[in-house]
Amino acid sequence: MTKNISAAEIKSYNLTLWKFLIGALVIFSLFIVAIGFGLFGALPSFRDIEHPKSNQATEILTEDKRVLGTYFVQNRSNVNYSQISPNVINALISTEDTRFKEHSGIDFKRTFTIIFYNMIGKKQGASTITQQLALNLFSEEGRQRNFFKRLMQKFQEWIVAVKLERNYTKEEIITMYLNTVDFGNQAYGIKSAARVYFNTTPDQLTVPQAATLVGLQKGITRYSPTRNPERSLARRNTVMANMVKEEMLTQQEFDAEKEKPLALHFSAATVNDGIAPYFRAVLKNDIRRIFQERSIVKADGSPYDLDRDGLRVITTINYDMQVYAEDAQRDAMKLLQAQFLKSWKGKDPFKDKELQIEQGMKRSDRYKALQLEGKSDEEIKSDFNTPAEMSIFTWKGDIDTLMKPIDSVKYYKLLLRNAMMAMDPKTGYVKAWVGGINYQHFKYDQVKMGTRQVGSTAKPFTYSVAIENGYSPCYQVLNEPVTIEVPGSAPWTPKSGGTLPGYLTLQKALAYSQNFIAAYLMKQVGPTAVATLAKKMGITSNVPAYPSIALGTFDASVFDMVGAYSVFANKGVWTQPTYILRIEDKNGVVLFSQTPQKHPAMNEEVAYVMTRMLIGVVKTGFGYPLISKYGITTPVGGKTGTTQNNSDGWFVGITPDLVAGVWTGCEDRAFHFINTNQGEGAKTAMPVFGGFFKKVYANSKLKISKGDFEMPKNGVSITYDCNQYQQQQTDTTALDQKLGF
Repeated sequence: MTKNISAAEIKSYNLTLWKFLIGALVIFSLFIVAIGFGLFGALPSFRDIEHPKSNQATEILTEDKRVLGTYFVQNRSNVNYSQISPNVINALISTEDTRFKEHSGIDFKRTFTIIFYNMIGKKQGASTITQQLALNLFSEEGRQRNFFKRLMQKFQEWIVAVKLERNYTKEEIITMYLNTVDFGNQAYGIKSAARVYFNTTPDQLTVPQAATLVGLQKGITRYSPTRNPERSLARRNTVMANMVKEEMLTQQEFDAEKEKPLALHFSAATVNDGIAPYFRAVLKNDIRRIFQERSIVKADGSPYDLDRDGLRVITTINYDMQVYAEDAQRDAMKLLQAQFLKSWKGKDPFKDKELQIEQGMKRSDRYKALQLEGKSDEEIKSDFNTPAEMSIFTWKGDIDTLMKPIDSVKYYKLLLRNAMMAMDPKTGYVKAWVGGINYQHFKYDQVKMGTRQVGSTAKPFTYSVAIENGYSPCYQVLNEPVTIEVPGSAPWTPKSGGTLPGYLTLQKALAYSQNFIAAYLMKQVGPTAVATLAKKMGITSNVPAYPSIALGTFDASVFDMVGAYSVFANKGVWTQPTYILRIEDKNGVVLFSQTPQKHPAMNEEVAYVMTRMLIGVVKTGFGYPLISKYGITTPVGGKTGTTQNNSDGWFVGITPDLVAGVWTGCEDRAFHFINTNQGEGAKTAMPVFGGFFKKVYANSKLKISKGDFEMPKNGVSITYDCNQYQQQQTDTTALDQKLGF
């Protein structure tokens, strides 16, 4: 039996419903008002809205005031509305915000439509152009990924968007948007994008060109014309189809344009112009950290923006030396890469390396992008095994090719990487910094950010402790296996010791990097003393007090190793590697300056004796190619390093005025040279050092001394001339016999 609902009950239900709706509306309104008052996070002030950031470039200068490069976003005044092709405006509005000219910052009609589409599984964005501009201008963190944070950010965008609409015309808003948006490939703003992708100006962009650039806003990596041209082409045609739908392009025009190729005229973006890109990237992060730690802010209390506030950063980098370092790397690595691939010819470098390949795939931008699109593991695997057009790095230049993405992962696994740093040991000033082989393709800095096993370049730490404990470079030790007892662990014995039999002087053992004798010295002085010295010499990574550190089983950065070797060249004093001289604001006011820290790390006499031993490595040992191949006959000391399986090659060299370190290896240690003859540091790292110093010495304007290391003022009591040492030993023996001992 159906119950009849009375009119009174219906009226009561309706009243309750209206109360609920009105209450919800009131609460929502109060919530929006609270956001507007900044109760859920600061919003830009009226002054911020009236005066957006000026976007003046920050200049990075060398010690002699030459420009290394700049940090910037495209200045919003660089182009005005009349300098932008209508094709760009039409493509943008038809794709991103069809009701742009009608709404007041928020398109509620579209918002509720998009909510419906998302509920049925058709994911779409609901931000208007004005809201996107609000995000670009006033959100330092960018688009939040957390749902609740993003929801709050969305409401904040609404308020800022309304404020923008009240203060600017539609033309000004769309111009500001196009001047601030990121188009990928370091191209910020429509002017930069037009030049980078098509070598033209914004007012000359055609319909297909405009559609290509607007299409990037859906995903600058996924739809990059340079990285994914097929997707970019499809996206371009989708944008033009939107223009047809909004009656901004005729069907006939679309049919004619959609068959045309992308026709790129690509050239690197201006933000990447200049030298030392790895250094500039590390520097930028360091400046931000320094400003935050020291509370260096503008007069109004707001933080400095390196991309917009027109600062001047004067660094210690020497322009010519930086160019020489980059040239030396390029020249050496071209040849070395060819040798490396030739050594694997006829063999399978990927045998039993499935885990490394899978890890490489998962670290790639492509994998992350596919994950964000919601692709399953099987779909991603299928994508990586489907040939696609891509641009890959080679030492002959970037090559556009058709390749399975998984094969590109393997290709890059076999690509040798390299890093180098040079500094003045007396001042600590860094003169050259090459953090990798190509910043556009490989962003990770291997000078300071990365650490690798140092191998035999660590041996001088053990030798230094031995010299300090009374050993002479001429002391002879039998080159035989050594076992060291380790409390609470198994005894340690080096697996190999070298190829020189019999008794060797410490000098010769270091020159030819004999492991057994390094282990012998470790047994005499103990690992704690060696680890302590390494830390005093500036090694910031972990150096465990374990005997194997005598052979360099710990990891360290090029940055730290160069700083450590500078102790030898600087009379035993460690000077902090430094690369910022000062930072000025746009008016020349000094915001920050730096004086390198210094502290004694070892006895001056010990440091001098070590310079003689390191010179011996070059004159008579594994460092001899510096003389025979590169013709460097000035007093240069150094030490090679080669790690297990030839995964890492090192050379760190010292002169009185300049110390430099070089590392070479693959991204993954599982990939390496087949044999030590090809993979040793003398073959993989020293060529970069040699090419660099050859050019440095040829430039007299650099004033790098070709003289010898200065002897301690009080002389040297430790005998390092082995002819003299042998004579002393003979005289002592004769005296003992005469006295009857």
